[in-house]
Formats: sequence, structure tokens, C-alpha cells
Amino acid sequence: MLTRRDLFRRRQRRVRAKLNRKTKRPRLSVFRSSKHIYAQVIDDANGVTLAAASTLDKDIKGKAKTGADRDAAAEVGKLIAARAKVSGVEAVVFDRGGYMFHGRVKALADAAREAGLKF
Repeated sequence: MLTRRDLFRRRQRRVRAKLNRKTKRPRLSVFRSSKHIYAQVIDDANGVTLAAASTLDKDIKGKAKTGADRDAAAEVGKLIAARAKVSGVEAVVFDRGGYMFHGRVKALADAAREAGLKF
């Protein structure tokens, strides 16, 4: 019998497999915990992280009252877009990591789009 965690891992693999088939652009990967949200721009061809941001960064920690709400996720989205542009990345594919495109994940994606990242 499959546990909820097994089903989640299966969803993660399915999402990443589809992303890797579609394009060779870097991947904007999102991880959310109960207290924080993290984002990375990853170049899978070379296996390196080009940019990273989270609610634990000094730039965001003072602004947000908590790391587990949509406002904090939006701040992370703006910051990851700015850092990706500094790294020379203009377009990415969005890896929701098995999470529903809803709530904090959607807030992060929308903020990154508004800050100029294309996906």
C-alpha cells in the first residue's frame, strides 16, 4: 500500500520528468515547509544552482512577520527573480515540486513573473 509520502514522491518525479522533456531552460524549483518557503533556479544540464532565495534570507526575514504565508512567498518570488537576472537567467520552467499550484506556491510564481522572470 502506498503512503501519502510515496504518492507525493511519485508526483514530484512525474512533474520533473515532464519538465525535462519539454525544454533545456533552467528550472525554478519550489520547496515549502510548514514554517518557510524556498526557491532555487537549477541548471540540470550542469547540476548547479544558479540562484536561491528563501524566507530565511536576511533580506526577507525582517519584512515578513512569518515565513509561512503568501506575503512571504511573494517576497521570495521577487528576490529569486532578481537573483536569477543577476545570474543571467531570463526564462525558466516552473517546478512546483508535487505541490498544488495554489496558495504560497502560486504567490511565489506570480511575484517572480511580475519581477520579470519568464515561464
